[in-house]
Amino acid sequence: MFGATRSTETLAPGSDGAGANDDLKALIRTIPDFPKPGIMFRDITTLLLDAQGFARCVERMAASVGGKVDLVAGIEARGFLFAAALAVPLEAGVLLIRKDGKLPGATIAEDYALEYGTDRIAMHADACAPGATVLLVDDLIATGGTARAAVRLLRKAGAVVTQAQFVVDLPELGGADALREDGIEVLSLVAFDGH
Repeated sequence: MFGATRSTETLAPGSDGAGANDDLKALIRTIPDFPKPGIMFRDITTLLLDAQGFARCVERMAASVGGKVDLVAGIEARGFLFAAALAVPLEAGVLLIRKDGKLPGATIAEDYALEYGTDRIAMHADACAPGATVLLVDDLIATGGTARAAVRLLRKAGAVVTQAQFVVDLPELGGADALREDGIEVLSLVAFDGH
């Protein structure tokens, strides 16, 4: 599993993992106090602007996938970018997980808790055949609320979901650990301290 992280540890073949993805981490901009004071926003748009960095990111994510997948499910909206890019080398389709009310066909949906209230994500009801192997992808894992809801939604559709990949993990917020409790192998390329 070249260049992936488990929790806050970076792994790479033949190394202790230290700094394996520092090149990618350096391409991710940090914006303090966005969207509110005390938050350190990890902005992947600067990684996306660097063609070679984005290519290395996708290559490393693809190399870390365990086994054949039928579909790569991306969570709206930045997850779509990584899901589509990963699907090509994995020879898989792309499944979109969107905010409720954004898809034109018949959908199935899943609610999840927010700090104050709830939200809902949806997918097309016919997007995933029962038994399809699905890799869940997003740019960042923080508290894991949306990702956990996406796993429940995919499983409701009959998908086999055992892996999720993220470019960035914020381990202090516990989302990756929560997904692991749901039986998901969680891999990320870089981890940042704080929120």
